[in-house]
Amino acid sequence: MMQLHVWGGAGEHGRSCYWIGNDHTSILLDCGVKREGCGEYPLLDPTRIARLDAVFLSHAHEDHSITIPWLYKMGYTGKVWTTSLTAMQLPGYFASWANYVSQQGGTLPYDEEDLAAIQYAYIEDEVPPLQWAALSPALQICWGRSGHMLGSIWLLIELEGKRLFYSGDYTEESFLLETDTPEGEIRGPAHLHGAIVDAAYSTDAEHQPEKLEQLYMAAANILSAGGQLLMPVPVSGRGQELLLLLRRRFPDTPIRVEHELIDAMELMLEHASWLKPGMDQVLADALRLSSFEIVHGDEQRAHLLEQDMAAGRAAIWFTNDGMMQSAKSQWYYEKLRTHAGSGILITGHVAKGTMAERLLGLSEAQRGCRMAVVRYKIHQGKPDVRKMTQAMNSKFTLLVHAPKRDTDILLKQLESEGYRDLLSLQPGDIIHL
Repeated sequence: MMQLHVWGGAGEHGRSCYWIGNDHTSILLDCGVKREGCGEYPLLDPTRIARLDAVFLSHAHEDHSITIPWLYKMGYTGKVWTTSLTAMQLPGYFASWANYVSQQGGTLPYDEEDLAAIQYAYIEDEVPPLQWAALSPALQICWGRSGHMLGSIWLLIELEGKRLFYSGDYTEESFLLETDTPEGEIRGPAHLHGAIVDAAYSTDAEHQPEKLEQLYMAAANILSAGGQLLMPVPVSGRGQELLLLLRRRFPDTPIRVEHELIDAMELMLEHASWLKPGMDQVLADALRLSSFEIVHGDEQRAHLLEQDMAAGRAAIWFTNDGMMQSAKSQWYYEKLRTHAGSGILITGHVAKGTMAERLLGLSEAQRGCRMAVVRYKIHQGKPDVRKMTQAMNSKFTLLVHAPKRDTDILLKQLESEGYRDLLSLQPGDIIHL
């Protein structure tokens, strides 16, 4: 009998990992880590790893990708199916995670040899988006762009006649990135045997325009007082969008940007097929017109910040670390806490034990600067989950990527609206297909 094993990602934010198979064939969807302590890894079953027929990776973010090398340590010898852009970005994520674990005094469950053993297969070379291809007699796939970050995808998998949809991290509200909506593939007479759906924002009912107005207001409260605004963001994803949006909203305010974020913006421009129509020109204009002051090192960073503070000049600072774990982010904080009116704006998930979480737990007086959280949408909230569920003819829909309590509340709200066959599970649970 075909089964789906939750090895991570349901009932929590992080370590997304789903095994699907039976005694004859099996695959794995993602293999990430949860950024708590020295890292919480998926509940991998070593007896099943070496027998996997394929591994699929939806995108490069650490909570979906970091444990891929451990599969090779456990004996996997096959391919990791992903996009070439995801594979291109992964070395940076692996290096960042290794540095984080070292700082925490921990050790990785794999080594450089396992990293070198990864065999990537590029899904776009096998089949265009929204078309089906057979990877083996038992396995067929279809994919599309998911709008979450450069190179991110959703997947439709058919394994020995069982068809499942995996949204990966999904949004249709990206400013820059195009989304291939899967409705044409998940609707229709051929029902799905199951679906794994991004519900990271659980009961949050707000759309992106509402989020942006809140974000602009939080930023204006700091900038209007002549403060320095720190924007900690991941190196790839919402950071580039927020750069452009804040430049548009605050055209007269200097924006200082760590060079890694500009490198990722240039990568976007090199791969314009992943962008919405016309966004390549928007990116090109921003880069050509030198809309941002690019920060390349410690001396330049310190000099610019000291100048801004001394002149009482408001400025926006983008640094490439969404949870403020890096020495660089913490240097910014130590400077900002001595400058009245300055603040930090968090725009995404904050993991337990991170610097961002610790600061949020302090009062403004204890922290020494303002701090706000306004989530910029790169995942699905309640209206998005509702829409995706309406489009599917599925035997079950597993809601994932949010804490169990939040997922349970979302499930109950949707059931009260008449939706059925929704599941809220946690790592270790098994579904019989």
